[in-house]
Amino acid sequence: MPNIKSAKKRVDVAERNRLRNKTWKSAVRTVRNNVADAVKSASAKNANEALSHAYEVIDKAVAKGVLHKNAAARRKSRLAGKVLALSAK
Repeated sequence: MPNIKSAKKRVDVAERNRLRNKTWKSAVRTVRNNVADAVKSASAKNANEALSHAYEVIDKAVAKGVLHKNAAARRKSRLAGKVLALSAK
């Protein structure tokens, strides 16, 4: 445990940020799995709805500073590719 007052405060802030980041990262993983499940069900409508929701969650994670914008773009691109492959079949 730190002895300096400002270092003690930083420990509290870091913990608060860790919990917030954990929540958003979990949400991003959840929507990724939802898109994967929709693609497995072979329903283009459900897959597109899941993809739209995934875009919203990923963009909010970027706005909160949890994900880097390029990482978010990569994730969205991969999800879109899966949905596009479904509609191409």
